[in-house]
Amino acid sequence: MDLSTDFFSLFALPRRFRLSLSELDSRYRDLQAQVHPDRFASASDAARRLSMQWATRANEAYLALKKPLARAKYLLELAGHDLQAENNTAMPADFLMEQMEWREAVMEARTGGDHHELTHLHHRLRADIEQRFAEVGELLDLQQDYSQATDRVRRLMFLEKLLSEIDDALASLEE
Repeated sequence: MDLSTDFFSLFALPRRFRLSLSELDSRYRDLQAQVHPDRFASASDAARRLSMQWATRANEAYLALKKPLARAKYLLELAGHDLQAENNTAMPADFLMEQMEWREAVMEARTGGDHHELTHLHHRLRADIEQRFAEVGELLDLQQDYSQATDRVRRLMFLEKLLSEIDDALASLEE
């Protein structure tokens, strides 16, 4: 086995956004059963080291492919499209206005201790994110429009962060 193989090849999966998570889980468990360091406890130092490298690589690949945002980022990386997330924060004005409205609604609900409204916002945003991931799947798997997919993934990064903030607000109200 080659440690430099891409994550999809590592699990013998097609290189695409839409994946069967149950198939990914199954292949991950199969690979871990083969390379887990416990199986090499009495092997040579070199074999134990290699086993550890493979187990680490399998974990890294699994985490990258399991979550849709990480999987989309990885596919873009494989296609040679850099998100430039650290130094390119420019977004269309309508998207930024939408973000401001979401954040204001979250802040009002959090400040008011409105658990019901936060839950409602969570469900609305989760549905929006799922729809956007469907669009990313279309752009990556069918159209292979990596420029548009890059833009959509950058937007999803903002939305996932907002969803996390809503979850934090909900958790703080439950304490």
